[in-house]
Amino acid sequence: MADHGAKAALYDALAESAKALANGRRAELVDVLAQGERSVEELADEIDQTVANTSQHLQRLLRSGLVESRRDGTRIYYSLSSPVVGDLWRTMRRAAQEHVAGLEQLAADYLGDRSTLRTITRDDLRTRLRDGDVVVLDVRPEAEYAAGHIRGAISIPIAHLKSRLGDIPDGADVVAYCRGPYCIYADEAVRVLKKKGFPAARLEDGFPEWAEARLPVTRP
Repeated sequence: MADHGAKAALYDALAESAKALANGRRAELVDVLAQGERSVEELADEIDQTVANTSQHLQRLLRSGLVESRRDGTRIYYSLSSPVVGDLWRTMRRAAQEHVAGLEQLAADYLGDRSTLRTITRDDLRTRLRDGDVVVLDVRPEAEYAAGHIRGAISIPIAHLKSRLGDIPDGADVVAYCRGPYCIYADEAVRVLKKKGFPAARLEDGFPEWAEARLPVTRP
């Protein structure tokens, strides 16, 4: 008969990845790192934590094998250890969307009313990019755009959008995208663009989902 203790140890090890992600701040870190490599300082700013607290969370992810690090001078950079980690995070997120009570209200509390925002699917955007009748804006930070973006998209980070509206052709139909379904940058971009008279929509999710679907991307 098989040793149940050995089986328990095996399943404890299999659960290690889920345990490492069983914290909201670490989930946020994985969500950001799904866009590309970032420094500890950048990550701390993204999740609104001190560098010390962020480093502790990153060390937990590092011990579980979900992220890897490299040093460049005095700075330490982190990235996901493989695309499978991003897949795991998106699967956990989809499971929560289907089964966690109250998640929809929590999303609405954070993102605001999306009922007035036009949304476009990945398939529709692929068709419109092929037809050349849309301007696609990547409103994530420039470092994330540089790490990978939808082919044909232009980078205008949300913080610079109002000052760079002149970079968008008059009357252009615009689609904005960012990190995923719970990223607020694309929503903010669409609201700004609509106020300025641009027909604008947000992509239904974000760059990681576009890349996961094997749609055209540009990477360094």
